[in-house]
Amino acid sequence: MPGAAVGADAQGVHAVGGPEDREPEGAVERDGRGRSRHEWSQGRSGERVIPACRGCRSSAKHPTGHASDPRVGGPFRENQYWTNLFIYRYVAAVFPNQTRPLVTAPAETAILSLLLAESPLSRVELARRTGLSSTAVTKAARPLIDDGYLHELPPERTAPGAGRPVNPLSVTPDREFFVGVKISADTLYGTVCDLRSRPRVHASRPLVDRGPTAVCALIADLVDELLDARPEFRSRTRHVGIAVSGDVDRPGGRVRYSVLPGWRDVPLAEITARATGLSVTIANDVKALTVAEHWFGDGIGTEYFALVTIGAGIGSGIVVNGQLIEGAYGVAGEMGHISVDPAGPRCHCGSVGCVEAIASSDAILGTVRRATGHTDLDFDGTVRLARDGDRAAREAFAQAGKAIGVGIANLVSLVGPERVVVTGEGLDTYDLFGVHIREAYTAHCFKAAAKCPLTLRPLPWEEWARAAAVVSIQALFP
Repeated sequence: MPGAAVGADAQGVHAVGGPEDREPEGAVERDGRGRSRHEWSQGRSGERVIPACRGCRSSAKHPTGHASDPRVGGPFRENQYWTNLFIYRYVAAVFPNQTRPLVTAPAETAILSLLLAESPLSRVELARRTGLSSTAVTKAARPLIDDGYLHELPPERTAPGAGRPVNPLSVTPDREFFVGVKISADTLYGTVCDLRSRPRVHASRPLVDRGPTAVCALIADLVDELLDARPEFRSRTRHVGIAVSGDVDRPGGRVRYSVLPGWRDVPLAEITARATGLSVTIANDVKALTVAEHWFGDGIGTEYFALVTIGAGIGSGIVVNGQLIEGAYGVAGEMGHISVDPAGPRCHCGSVGCVEAIASSDAILGTVRRATGHTDLDFDGTVRLARDGDRAAREAFAQAGKAIGVGIANLVSLVGPERVVVTGEGLDTYDLFGVHIREAYTAHCFKAAAKCPLTLRPLPWEEWARAAAVVSIQALFP
């Protein structure tokens, strides 16, 4: 790809072009001392300083897609710049299977991310939405067009007598494909998605041996099955995204802790990359789903957004200023481990009264077993009891709903999202605790925060795999 590209030198070592390959873009503005915000300037120590963001020319609020520019948050010193460039190239050489950015310039990132969600758009609309000049939009789009990721649609007039027709830009969905794999307690779910996250084929494999090596070998078999489904898949697929529950170190490619497969400190990305020969990105499953909904689902166009999952576990993901919040240690947004009852049951995390310890499907099942004495009862049987009017079963679901409602209220009062999507396999039993969720949510939200709507969204298992594929698409961006 011209400009900032992933390429190879004569020795076959992959290198990533950095921001130094591009000239500053957009209209030139000058500050009170006559300095251009898009030119190199002198810092007090004599070091060269790059403005906070060359995409939208602001460090306060950024359009979706380029707020992750490493310059965001203050001056970006030259010594740090060269350090980051060295890291890019070191990682490229030592870890050739590691996913690396397709685009590194903020303007390209802003344009491509917007078009991924909302193609087609005219250059005028792209300029308006990103805050870039028309010239900057044209310049940033050109390498993406040349490399086949974008294409121009036939000219169209915006209105009678409106002047020269415009050529809208659109993403080329089949330019590249992405595999997504969701690891559940007993099944691997896989899908192949195009560049706009549309699933093209699904497959699944039962999970018998949960050991990391066995699971990664099974993932490799599943990936082969998916890529063999159509001739074009294998030649245009470089990336695999994997979604797994628990504490996931996404940059390091490790699963620190996951209760469902029973893993601790597993280098999942490295093992899977060796097994498949593809670049691998891993993510917490709920955070992956949050990214997918924000980019391509109910969260499109929101700057503040949250997603809550209910079922085998209780999870949540949070978007602030258009960016997923992962926190310093990658565990931000763990609503399931907010304590809502100091006298409640002990959670598997070691705390007491967590939302998950009260409201997960296993927690509800355990409560009903203890109350009824039916130790051989399964969760489906618990649901039947509750729907048949059994008092203990109905009370267990009511307490679960209250715990979830209080947890969502805490999240909304803290973050103030525009919308909360509630999803997960637990929605199948929403009739048993939905009213309790909404009552507790309304009662515990702080004043106007209760205006935030709760949107229910059914979630087939294949959607988890799609979310994993979206994470691998996201990894193309810096």
